Amino acid sequence: MGEEFKPIVWFSEEGSSDVAQLGGKNASLGEMTRTMRTAGIPVPDGFGITAAAYWSFIDENDLRNPISAELAQIKSKAVPLEIGASRIRKMIGGAQYPHALTDSVTSAYRLLCERAGAKDLDVAVRSSATAEDLPDASFAGQHESFLNIRGDKNLLEAIRRCFASLFADRAIIYRENHGFEHMKVGLSVGIQRMVHSDRGAAGVMFSIDTETGFPNTVLINASFGLGEAVVQGMIDPDEYVVFKPLLTESAVTPIIEKTLGTKARKIVYASGGRSTTRAVNTAKDERRRFALDNAEILTLARWAVAIESHYRRPMDMEWAKDGDTGELFIVQARPETVQSRREAALKTYTLKAKGPRLLSGLAIGEAVAAGTVCRLNSSKEIAKFKDGSILVTQITDPDWVPIMRRAVAIITDHGGRTSHAAIVSRELGLPAVVGTGNATALLESGRKITVSCAEGDTGYVYEGIAEYEQGDTLIENLPATRTKVMLNMANPAAAMRWWRLPADGIGLARMEFIVGNQIKIHPMALVRFDELKDTSARRQISRLTEGFEDKTGYFVDKLSFGIARIAASPYPAPVIVRMSDFKTNEYAELIGGRQFEPKEENPMLGWRGASRYYSEG
Repeated sequence: MGEEFKPIVWFSEEGSSDVAQLGGKNASLGEMTRTMRTAGIPVPDGFGITAAAYWSFIDENDLRNPISAELAQIKSKAVPLEIGASRIRKMIGGAQYPHALTDSVTSAYRLLCERAGAKDLDVAVRSSATAEDLPDASFAGQHESFLNIRGDKNLLEAIRRCFASLFADRAIIYRENHGFEHMKVGLSVGIQRMVHSDRGAAGVMFSIDTETGFPNTVLINASFGLGEAVVQGMIDPDEYVVFKPLLTESAVTPIIEKTLGTKARKIVYASGGRSTTRAVNTAKDERRRFALDNAEILTLARWAVAIESHYRRPMDMEWAKDGDTGELFIVQARPETVQSRREAALKTYTLKAKGPRLLSGLAIGEAVAAGTVCRLNSSKEIAKFKDGSILVTQITDPDWVPIMRRAVAIITDHGGRTSHAAIVSRELGLPAVVGTGNATALLESGRKITVSCAEGDTGYVYEGIAEYEQGDTLIENLPATRTKVMLNMANPAAAMRWWRLPADGIGLARMEFIVGNQIKIHPMALVRFDELKDTSARRQISRLTEGFEDKTGYFVDKLSFGIARIAASPYPAPVIVRMSDFKTNEYAELIGGRQFEPKEENPMLGWRGASRYYSEG
């Protein structure tokens, strides 16, 4: 192997130029460990097993030729993918570790334990392929990772399983589709000290808006427990949006959106048995409060800006909060691979005629698609899927990708904007509605539906095949105008969609739309909640205001979020907001509103606008 052979490298010694030996994920960890710590951004200690060590494992067991032969059989369709891939994984599973590699791994692990002051330190063991986390191919979730690994024996077994995952069915398919030669892709394995987020919180963060590419916001998803629950899309996480240009202003709190997720489950440590983690129900008090406070949200957002500035590109990061110490850490960072490469074109979809609304969730993408439902419980049901159908399932993981590629749209029960279903849907350019809660219960196979992600942050599913129009405009082809042109903006959720337009600001944003669409509750029903007689309204208000310190604070925060979101999109261009001009009959339709609104013969002329502001009522 010569003098250059290095089976182990510490993250503190390597950087982003070492992709050939550490893969994208571990090279980025090395870069952050060396550079971001000096900027005050903590990254857990660790080391990487190099691609050279992987190839030494393969070569000392004479596996190159047998693996290549199986891959050739798969490519020629002489052997089914699942059989050939399984044979390769069994070869790796039965191979012997070279003594030098065993000694290097165990010595490095012992040193990591000493640094942490622990006998058998719990570590994360993550795969990092040499063709992974590149600007044009993310390999999201294609290879295995393991959490809460302790002891030499368990560590070596986890590393072996990472090596074998290079030949998982989904990984082979992904390389085929992206034109990578199988036997030229090596695998590094990262060994990183665990952050005790099993007793704290964790999640994912993007330095760019994931749906529109708007560059001035940071998107943070958060939940209690280990971050895998967010990454896998098994829960509906909290979502926070922060406006980057004002992060340096200490007098303001530039959070422009906070949405409380249901966070019904969380992943914690397991003891005994083969599984090192387990999913449990989240406590009621955790479901009803945000996983992060405002100071923590702003800290993470500032880190996202610093990391983006260092790498000079939009970034996708994973973070964790230690439940014992309260410390925040960045545990991974990789290039954002969808919006940062998107053509500066404006695609618009307009629904002309649509059926009744069936359900809603988070909109992924900005497109509309119509077709026939194919509801599946497992990725193993691939034979049931018909090309061009709309996939409906609970959650997705990398095993679903071959099916997702054949779909025209995707709908899931669970997941947020950073879930597997959301990430892959963006990569494939498919509209998806995630986190609907009950799609699999409501939508049966064979039903005709329309999926719309063209109406803002919320995605809708409509009955039947809707009529819609698609328009495409290259932004660079739009002519300059001598007259200043400003936009009308009704819905804060759609504000980011128009940031690429060469407009001179927003000439009209109507406050009543923010109240009606975002807040939904009559202000006096919040001020006088204890006097509210409508029991149904009380239940709705209690649900909507979960996570907020008091009910009037909900109105103030939601109103400020809505206005701020609209104002952020053209910043620093001006925004004109028209104060609420609700009529009494419109106010009465808000939750809890009927008790506080008079009945007028002509609401057009009565208690509205300025009349309401100077009234004592």
